[in-house]
This record gives sequence, C-alpha cells and structure tokens, in this order.
Amino acid sequence: MKRISLWTLSALLVAGACTNPTEEKTPAENESMTEKTTDYQWQTEQFADLRILRYQVPGWEKLSLQQKKLAYYLTQAGLEGRDILWDQLYRHNLEIRKALETIIKNHEGEGDAQWENFLIYAKRVFFSNGIHHHYSHAKLKPEFDQAYLESLLEKSGASLSEEAMAVIFNTEDSKGVSKDPNHDLLLASAVNFYDPDITETEATAFYKAQMNPKDSTPISYGLNSKLVRENGTLVEKTWHAEGLYGPAIKKIIHWLELAQGVAENEQQAKALGLLIEYYQSGDLNKWDEYNIAWVQDTASTVDYINSFIEVYHDPLGYKATYETVVQVKDMDASEKMKVISDNIQFFEDNSPIMDQHKKEKVVGVSYRMINVVGEAGATTPSTPIGVNLPNANWIRVEHGSKSISLTNIEGAYENARGEGFLEEFAFSTEELERAKKYGAISSKMHTALHEVVGHASGKLEKDVHTPKETLKNYSSTLEEARADLVALYFIMDPKMLELGLMESLEAGKAEYDNYIRNGLMLQLRRLNLGENIEEDHMRNRQLVAAWAFEMGAENNVIERKVIDGKTYFVINDYDALREIFGKQLREIQRVKSQGDYQAGRNLVENYGVKVDQAIHEEVLQRTEKLHIAPYAGFIQPEMKPVYKGEEIIDVELEFPTDFLEQMLRYGEKYSNL
Repeated sequence: MKRISLWTLSALLVAGACTNPTEEKTPAENESMTEKTTDYQWQTEQFADLRILRYQVPGWEKLSLQQKKLAYYLTQAGLEGRDILWDQLYRHNLEIRKALETIIKNHEGEGDAQWENFLIYAKRVFFSNGIHHHYSHAKLKPEFDQAYLESLLEKSGASLSEEAMAVIFNTEDSKGVSKDPNHDLLLASAVNFYDPDITETEATAFYKAQMNPKDSTPISYGLNSKLVRENGTLVEKTWHAEGLYGPAIKKIIHWLELAQGVAENEQQAKALGLLIEYYQSGDLNKWDEYNIAWVQDTASTVDYINSFIEVYHDPLGYKATYETVVQVKDMDASEKMKVISDNIQFFEDNSPIMDQHKKEKVVGVSYRMINVVGEAGATTPSTPIGVNLPNANWIRVEHGSKSISLTNIEGAYENARGEGFLEEFAFSTEELERAKKYGAISSKMHTALHEVVGHASGKLEKDVHTPKETLKNYSSTLEEARADLVALYFIMDPKMLELGLMESLEAGKAEYDNYIRNGLMLQLRRLNLGENIEEDHMRNRQLVAAWAFEMGAENNVIERKVIDGKTYFVINDYDALREIFGKQLREIQRVKSQGDYQAGRNLVENYGVKVDQAIHEEVLQRTEKLHIAPYAGFIQPEMKPVYKGEEIIDVELEFPTDFLEQMLRYGEKYSNL
C-alpha cells in the first residue's frame, strides 16, 4: 500500500502524556468503548523511545451479528500469520522472541535494575517485531550484558543457539534494512527475504531475467517468496499453504473460509475466495485477480487488508511483509469526505505536472473514513493512519484503488497528546494559534489528499518499467514525496473551500507550517546524534522541506531565524511556497513517469539523507525536556465470542491495558512457525 505514517511534527497528533500518567478509569471487562470519553486510558506506559496507546472502536455495537462474526474471523486470520512477519524481518527473531517469552513467564521475584533493563529490551523487541528498530532499522542495544542473559536462560529453562546469542550483543547484522547506495543493499541488510550471501547484483539479475518489458499487466515479481541459493543456483521459496510458512498460512485460510461464509455480499465473498486460492497456490496472477475483485467491493461495511503487501522492508523493493487491518466504515465521516473522490478528475486536470503525465480519466477511486477493529503483522503495534491500495500500477490505472483514513487511530493520537511541542517550536503567536485552531483538520485533509489524490494521480510514459525497476531503492521515498506534494499543493487551493472541506485557507497555512517544521527539525528527534536518515517517510519529508528551503532562498520564502539561541523556520510567503511545491511535484512526477534513476537518486541523496548536525543536536536538547517519546504504537482490542452451545450469539470487545501481557498471550496462542 502507499502508506502515510503519523507525522512526528504534528503536536496535535503525536505529542503524548507524561512518563507517569495519573491513574485513569479504564473500561470494565467486556465493555465496548463506542464513544469518546474523557476518562478512557489512552496511554498506558512509556519506555525507551516508545509510548503505548489504546484506541476505541466507535460503532461496534451497531454492527449486526453477521458483521461482528466477519470482523472476528478476519481478525483471527490476521493474527495467525503473526510469526511470518517476525521471520521475514530477521532469521533469528523467532528464536530470540521465544526465549524472551520463556524467561519472562518463568521469572520469580521483583528483579533488580538489570531485570528492568531486560524487560525494556524485551518490550522494544515485541514492539519492533524483532531485534531491529521498527523505524530506524538499527539493531536494538540491550542495557545488560551477555552473562546476565545467560543466567536468565539457565534459571528459566529457555535456550538460545550460539549464533542467536551472539547477534544480540555483537555488531553483525546491525541494520535490518540498509538504503546506503555505497554498499551492497542486500549484504548490508539483515532482513530475511534473501539468503545472507546473495548479493544485490545477483537478485536484481534474477528478477530482470523473468520480466517481459512489453507486458502491460506485469505480476508483482518476487512479492511472496524468499530467494535462496540451492546447489549454487538461485531459486524462490514461495509463501503458500504447501510451501514456506505453510503451517501459518493454512490457519489463515481456515479463518478466511469462515469469513467467506458470513461475507456481506457476493463481491466480498468472491474476493475472499480469490485470496484463499492465492494463499493455497502462491500464484501471483491469482493475487492480481484478488486485488481487482477487492477493489470492486465498495459496498461492504466491514472490510480488510490481508496478505503480503508492503515492500518497504526489502531494500530492492520486491518482497512484501505480512500485514492485516480489519476495519469498519465510519458512515457519516465517509459520506462527508466522499467529495474528494467524487472530484478526483478535477485534481488530476489541475495538477501542475506535465500534461503527458496526467491520466485522461482517473477511475475507481473510493475513499473511506474507517475505524480499525484489529491489526496484525507489519501494521502493529506501529500503525499507519492512511492507506491506498493496491500497489500494482496497472490495476490502479485500469480498475482503481481504495483509500482509507484510520479515523479512530487519529483520534487516539489526538486524545493521548501532551503539551509543549507547539509552544517550543512555533515561531509566533499567530503560528501557534493557527496550529491550535486548524491543526486537526489540516492533518486530516493532508492525509486524505495524500492517499486519495496523491497515490492515484499521474501515469508512466509508454514502455517505462515499474518504479521498483527504474527507481530501485529510491522508489518508495520518491512516491511518498510525490503524494505529499500533491496534498501540499491542493490544500492551499480555493477548491477546498468550494467543496466545503475547509472553512479557510488558514488551515492550509497551518499544514505548511507543520510540514516545514517537521521536515527540517522536529522529526530529527527520532534519530540518534550522528545518524543519517534511512526510513522512506522521513527521507521524503526532509527532501521536500530542504529542497523547498533552497528553492525559495533567493526570495526568502522560508526564513531561518535564531532567537535566543533557538532556531525556527518561518514561512514568509505561503503562495510562493505553494508554487515551489508545484514545481517539485512536476519534477518528481517526471522522474517517476520517465524512470529517471539518476535524477531521483540525486534528489534523495542531496536533500533527504544527510542531517544538519547542529540542528539535530539542538532539536534533541529542546525536545528532551518535554519527556514525550517520539514513537507510539497500540495495544489491540481483543474479540471475545459469546456462545450459546456451539453457536456464536455475540462478539464482544475487550480493551487490555498491559502491552507485555498481550504480547505474551499472542506468543502462546498464535505461534505457528
């Protein structure tokens, strides 16, 4: 999916509660939280660089029994594949996780400082679905020594192989995903999509040999397989019921079959049937058939995302991580926002990109505001707030796409926000008041325009291959930048007022302030001093902001001001900045449409990767005093079927408050590999 993550800069959405929040009333067992409440415990804890939050599920009680059962079956299907992601991200992850689980379950006594450090490490591993950081991809560093871990293993009866023990403490496999073009991307990355000795050149040649440059409807080569070396020859091990990850996939299929039996309509049942066939065979042609059928199901209230979808963790952009989202349509909010997809052709026709890169007719774009019911795999604990699928460019052109905004996730961030970021980094009272008044709506509008318009816009020139082939390891960064620029360009368009989406273009100005503040400063708090930017979304935001700062330097469009030793980036001319965003969009669309690798590489490397060390150090100093962790993720609600005999007569939601307990419970119940 083309996915937008929650922006670090948005104090209205990201800033969190204090380290030790006051005791708050939580829902009674089996109580369904369907309304916004002031006493709901939105944040449960904070440790290391992480905050643990919870979300509510408005509208659950209004669902029919059939819809609740559908959501339950789809959620269980998602959870059954949880182990797949862990193995995909690193070959030792599952072994290490199971050892950590055993140690925690069998530990006796309160423990000392080393035990507390061990627990923090374990929770960080659970949060990241492995021993590499979920965002920076750097290996997590334990604050205890190997001798202490060995003593815990002995006392608990757990075990670790010599190699697994070593990688926890040594410097090998230090990056889960490396995007450094100066090194072999595969040899420098620890992800488990390729045998450790397979090189970037070998893998690229393997897939290039399979591709037909004249095929206008290509399959997603390599999407659902691991590339291994057998007897000196490269071969694919496909993920399907009788292949790699077979035990977990068979359980996924079981729950999908139950879901198909309670589908809301024929189209949804058809799509689920095709997804089952895909899991059974691993046939990527079947995957395309499924995506077309799934896109055409626009009537269902309960919907889902399920399978091997995103390629962010593959440095070559071929192989997808496992993920699921189960969702319920927010009827009222979706109807209000439908105006964006209804006017999709206006945005395409009035885009500043070259005419030859515009779609003559944008088809099948549906947009929904949804409430998440459950997530698994790569979407949790850290979740997107917006999604646009499918990823295959030709399906999007010929059959359309689905865009969603995760309303209750955004609401949870809003309710869990703390205070301080705006006050610390807004330059003027005017900027501060504008952010407070318009920040929430401007963020929602950016997400909607990014997902619905941005990812659906533009087209490739004739005979240009897919971006993962032409733009390679820069493809995801450039695509996210392109979608962001679409949103930034149109959020200051008077059409937004005409459509009733915003009451004033001051909301657009608030988003411009927000974006520049984050891209040039605030997001840097996610990095350790001296690090470059590796993650695609962070690269894209700095690329856009730093490039805009440079483009507008002569006319002082964005001005760097230092007051009392504090740096601010102040927008002096919002209309001129919009023109700059339009020029950037035109160029990045050209890069994508023409497959201009060198130009794309130059943009990312020159603007998106290197960090101003003085600014970075300042940001870390200014944000440290706020005591708000830079990353947040969620404890998932848990569904409890109510039986009468063997028949399910209701499905109730419970809202756990203990992240570690949920991780241990998942480990016991959904351990399939």
